[in-house]
Parts: sequence; structure tokens; C-alpha cells
Amino acid sequence: MRRSFFRASLVASVATVAFTGCLQESGMPSSHASTPAVSPAAVSAARAGLPDFSGLVEAIGPAVVNISVTSIEKPSRSGFPIDENDPFFEFFRRFGIPGQGQGQQAQPRIQQGVGSGFILSADGYILTNAHVVDGASEVTVKLTDKREFKAKVIGADKRTDVALIKIDGKNLPTVKTGNPDASKPGQWVIAMGSPFGLENTVTAGIISAKARRLDGDSYVNFIQTDVAINPGNSGGPLINLDGEVIGINSQIYSRSGGYMGISFSIPIDTALKVKEQLQKHGKVSRGRLGVVIQGMDKDLAQSFGLDKPSGALVNSVEPGGPADKAGLQAGDIIQQVDGAKVEDSTDLPRIIGERNPGDSVKLKVWRDKTSRDLSVKLGEQASERVAVSNDEAATPGGKLGLVVRQLNAQEARRSGVTAGLLVEEVSGAAAKAGIRQGDLILGVSNQKVSSAEQLRKAVEAAGKSVPLLIQRGENQQYVVVRLN
Repeated sequence: MRRSFFRASLVASVATVAFTGCLQESGMPSSHASTPAVSPAAVSAARAGLPDFSGLVEAIGPAVVNISVTSIEKPSRSGFPIDENDPFFEFFRRFGIPGQGQGQQAQPRIQQGVGSGFILSADGYILTNAHVVDGASEVTVKLTDKREFKAKVIGADKRTDVALIKIDGKNLPTVKTGNPDASKPGQWVIAMGSPFGLENTVTAGIISAKARRLDGDSYVNFIQTDVAINPGNSGGPLINLDGEVIGINSQIYSRSGGYMGISFSIPIDTALKVKEQLQKHGKVSRGRLGVVIQGMDKDLAQSFGLDKPSGALVNSVEPGGPADKAGLQAGDIIQQVDGAKVEDSTDLPRIIGERNPGDSVKLKVWRDKTSRDLSVKLGEQASERVAVSNDEAATPGGKLGLVVRQLNAQEARRSGVTAGLLVEEVSGAAAKAGIRQGDLILGVSNQKVSSAEQLRKAVEAAGKSVPLLIQRGENQQYVVVRLN
């Protein structure tokens, strides 16, 4: 087949040469045989209506960064992490893990990852995705001018997949943010980032749809686009033709793991609300109603006397919770929160989650085929874990190496403490000092701590030797963490 193709190509080539030669020999001008030059008018007509993104790329590109992440995977046997409390831990410590040789210890594996982000402020605050920096022991940020910085993770919110990191810099290039609500399906947008580690890559497309809700994402109404997004683009900006960032590229729909024409971005207004809380508190506090809800369909709506299936149907109410105290009942249909319509049941977690704990909200509720108003004082949702130090933020001389989260009320009662921080991951200096996953950190020296930010400040003030008061089981003791 290859030989036949080659011969056919050769014959065609010879025929072309011969035909051209005949034209020239007959006196016909050779210019008639060549392709005519394209006129400037034809070029202008071809370009008419097509956007030129080069200006946007030149203006915004310097503020888009490449993020390299190093993480340490815990040793495991048969794919499961090794737990020192496991009854087989001592056996495997002495006799080794099957397949590794007798007495050989499983070694942690260092993993590398890559993502994208963009600079919000000239002093180095950067937005990216929470999944980009999740579990990171070291984060490195590279700018387009090849400068590199070690970054500090200020905080990450898994529920919205937004993270805030910080580098030490001055007069850094920044992006301009826009209003995603003003965008429309069909409008051109571009994405910038580092797909597969290829830095400063630009792709373009249109907004396909807005307010997309994905399974498991109750707090984000995504912007759907057909912009090419691939692994490594995560955390990069989605930019409109005005040069404004309107979203953070976060997810793709794929059966292959690569781009298939459907991409999702977090609206920038949602991300900025999360950013403000992370910057102030290192975590995100959300209001809690204390109900279990389900969606409405046509049959349910008719059975409850409603004209159309909208709102959130309350299945059950948490005893003693905020909704219970306000008189909310199973079978109620929540239609509005402070005047904002609950068109779909998935709207309710997002609307309530945007309120602060302690806020009072007015609910419009459908009960017994009649509307009524209820006022609810919101509680607080359980906190997510917060990275206390995956960088050199604890002291200039070393790393603390803890990932912690605040205790919820039930955990505090069970532990017999009023406040504290639960250790979810431990490495580095803290691991060397003997701190374990599941320990409670109650204080630094004689100062109590109940938030990651308090712990950071107390560690910074302690110097190179940090006395942590921890509780393990029913016992409390001080452990000194020495920072190298």
C-alpha cells in the first residue's frame, strides 16, 4: 500500500511539472499558472467578525501563573494507608509489608502536580482551585517572566473548589475581574493556563450555558463553555472580550480524561466571596438551616397544591436545630429566602451557605396549601480542614507540617473540650515530634487555640521551639515541635 501510494504521488508530481513546462513553452506567462496573491480587501473580509485575542493575552498573560505542587503520599499496604493504631501495625513494622521484603519499611512517595492561577493583588494574593493545592507539602509559583516564588496556602474551600495562596512580591501584575451575571451564552471567552504543564497556553471558545448544577456541587452555579480545558488548566482564568476574569476554570466533562468540548468554570463573584473569608479567617463559615430536603416534580407539586414544581421540599428537620427552633416542619416547601426565589431544591444550600452563621433569614414556606413567613437564626456548618503550614509560614526557619480543622459541637462534647483543632494530616517537624493524625491541639504554651489562624499566630510568636498542648484519647500533654 505504501509503495503504490508513493508511485501515484510521484506520477502526479511529474505530470504537474510537465504541464507547467508546456504552459511556459507555449508562451503563456508563468504567473497565470501560479496561485494569485490574496488582496488586502479579501483578507479584511475574511477577518471581519472574528475576534483577535492577542491584545487580551498581552495584557492579562503576565498575571496568569503556573503552579507546581509537591505532595507526599503516605506509605500503604494493599492500597490502604498505614495507621499506627491498626492492630497489625506492629506486625508489619517488625516483619515488613508483603512484597517489600522482610523488615523493609514502606517509604512515602513524593508526587508532583501542576495547575494554574491568577494574581489578584500586587502584593501576591493568587486564586486557584482547592484541588490543585490539596495535600500539598510545597507550592511553587512561576510567572511568565520566569520568576519563581514559594507560596503559602492561606486557605482552601473544597465545597466551592476555591483556594487562596500568597507569594511575597511587590508591584506584581494583576487581573481585572468582571461581572459573570452580565455574560451571555454565545459570547466569546478565552482560557489561559498550563495544560499538561505547557505554560502560558491560550484557548478560546464561547459560553455554552450558565447556572449549570453538577452532581455533588451544591454551592456553585457553573459557567459552561466549549473552551478547551485539560489537566493543568485547573485554577486558571476564564476571560471575556473586555479583558475581565469572569470565572475560574475548574472541571471538564470527559469519558477519556481529556477535553471533549464541555468545560465548567466557577463564577468569579462566588470565588471572591470565598476569597474574602479565606483571607480574613483562613476558612469559610457558612450558615446552616438544619433540614434534609428533596426536589419537587410535577406530581409532588400537584399533591401539595402548587401550580408548578419549584422550591425545596423538607423531608426532615434536625431536632433542636435552627429550623426546628423556628417552627419549620417536614412537608414544608421552602419557596424563598429573604426574597430570593428557590426555583430548584439545589438553590437552597447555595443561598443559605452564602449567609453567615448567626444571621437571621426570612423564609417563605408553603404549608397546608397556604404561604407563611418564618424567621430563622442560622447555625454554622461543620468546618473543613485547613492547612496550617505546608510552607514556611510557621517560622522563617522551618515547617510545622499539620493539616487541621475545627471541632464541631458533637466532637467537642465527645472529647470533653470546649474548643480545639483536630489533626487530619501530619508530616515534617510535627510528625518528628510524635504528633499523630486524630490528636487534638488545644493550645500553644498557655494560649488556647480554636482556629487555624490563632494557631498560626501562636506558632509564629513561639520561635523555633513550639510547645503544643495536645489531647490524645483522654490524656493531655505538651509536645515540643522543633522547627528546622
